[in-house]
Amino acid sequence: MADKRYQQADREALITLAMYVFFFVWWTASAFALGSGEPEEYSYVLGLPSWFFFSCILGYPVVTLLLWLVVRRFFKDMPLDTDPTGGETGQGGAVTGGPAPLKEGD
Repeated sequence: MADKRYQQADREALITLAMYVFFFVWWTASAFALGSGEPEEYSYVLGLPSWFFFSCILGYPVVTLLLWLVVRRFFKDMPLDTDPTGGETGQGGAVTGGPAPLKEGD
C-alpha cells in the first residue's frame, strides 16, 4: 500500500496548480478583455483603468483569500520523518535536544 502522505502531497500539488491556472486565467481574461481597444475608450475604477484594477488590484486580494481558504480546507500538516505515526525512527534522524556545544578550537 502506498504511503498516504504521497497521496496527500499529490493532491496538494494538483490543487496548487489549479489555483495558479485560476489566477492566470483571471488575470489574463480581465487584462485583455477589459484592456482591448483604444486607451481613450477605457473605463476607470478609482482613477485606474478597469483592466488594471480588476486584473492587478482586485485580483491579488481575491486570489490571496481563495488560497487561504483552500489551504485551510484541503491542506494537511504531516510529519516528514519516515515513521508516519510521528514516533521516533530510531535511525539517528530525530534530534532530541539543542545543538551540541562547541569544543574549544572550533
